Amino acid sequence: MPSSGTRLYLCIKKKHTDMEYTTLSNGVRMPLLGYGVFLVPPQEAERCVSDALSVGYRLIDTAQAYFNEEGVGDAIAKSGIPREELFLVTKVWISNSGEQKAAASIEESLRKLKTDYIDLLLIHQAYGDVFGTWRAMEKAYAGGKVRAIGVSNFQAGRFFDFAHYVDVKPMVNQLQCNVMVQQRDIKPILAEHDTRMMAWGPLGGQGVDGIVKNARLAEIGARYGKSAAQVALRWLTQRGIVAIPKSSHRERMAQNLDVLDFSLTPEEMALIASLNEHDSGLIDFGDPQFVKHLIETYG
Repeated sequence: MPSSGTRLYLCIKKKHTDMEYTTLSNGVRMPLLGYGVFLVPPQEAERCVSDALSVGYRLIDTAQAYFNEEGVGDAIAKSGIPREELFLVTKVWISNSGEQKAAASIEESLRKLKTDYIDLLLIHQAYGDVFGTWRAMEKAYAGGKVRAIGVSNFQAGRFFDFAHYVDVKPMVNQLQCNVMVQQRDIKPILAEHDTRMMAWGPLGGQGVDGIVKNARLAEIGARYGKSAAQVALRWLTQRGIVAIPKSSHRERMAQNLDVLDFSLTPEEMALIASLNEHDSGLIDFGDPQFVKHLIETYG
């Protein structure tokens, strides 16, 4: 009979094998479910990421502005998991915008993450010298330090303008997206550029509450032995949207990952689509006061 350690390994290996993927425009395969470390304190990052890896996550999403890249790197280095089995995402912050600053920050992120390459590198905000930042990212991509590049929080008009003028089109746009913030309006623009959507706040956050207690989601989940939160995550992944739920509790991490063994019917997908309340999110990234705050505080 296998030992408990062996059984745990086989369970984790099965979860990893059963993962679903989306293929980016350059052919890179990206897991549809990952673990996000937004608001995870630096001193907790290593423990949280270690737990996430232990239950089967292989995509880890961090950012320079989260100040926890080092904890992520420590957890990965100690995990014993082959680097090629992991998918690391980080983001260039606005204070590092511009070609020279961004290039230096990429090297710093590589050092903190203890890796030779980043799987997906994003521009975190649509302000500052984003074109200079992109040139640095394109060079890192061409040099093999980055496997894919994209943006984050670029709303429809800003995304189209940016994508129109760069040589390498963004492969991913990370946006607030969940069953109540569905980002329908930007989908045709992303499709035009063969850009995949990645969802931050897939279970709420930033002004969206009630997903995990939603009666309709709970009713659907009961048919499959799943929670409302699991149904919400499945709705995203079934649409090909990468979701990065965050939790500091190992049991909840495992629950969030356990959503790929059932499929919602077309009728259930349509019913969930009717929950859309704030299509482009609760933060207006084009609001002059918001932009003023970003630039004056971090620029």
